[in-house]
Amino acid sequence: MIDAIAFKELYKTVYQDLYRFSLCMMHHPQDAEDAVSEAVLSAYENIHKLRKEEAFRSWIFQILANVCRRKLKSRERTETELKEDHASATYCDGLRTDVERAFLILDEDDQLIIGLSVYGGYNSKEIGKMLRMNPNTVRSRRKRALEKMSWLLKE
Repeated sequence: MIDAIAFKELYKTVYQDLYRFSLCMMHHPQDAEDAVSEAVLSAYENIHKLRKEEAFRSWIFQILANVCRRKLKSRERTETELKEDHASATYCDGLRTDVERAFLILDEDDQLIIGLSVYGGYNSKEIGKMLRMNPNTVRSRRKRALEKMSWLLKE
């Protein structure tokens, strides 16, 4: 069983990658920090469910991906309500880099695949397991997403 000290040591090995992945998904530093905090708290509360210490990285990234998805869906509902009220739902348009813009055009699953691959360092087999996809599907989606980003950056 993993105790608080062991959890802290495991967390130290992934915290920077968790934040980078979350920032990649959430697009705002504060939202990324909130998502990581929520995911870490959830992981700590459910550490007893982790069967193997070696699976910690994959397990906590999966928790974070789920938190980010939930927060993004909630944000979409809020932005839709704001648009209906004729309020501005756009944010930070002038601050995004070209790469961030290209990344944002990808659909949510492709963003997860690219984020887990680039920021998490996972291979297609590991990503497939996390997202319940065939590794071949992960590879082809990653390739298409990167090609799409490359094409958009050339425009």
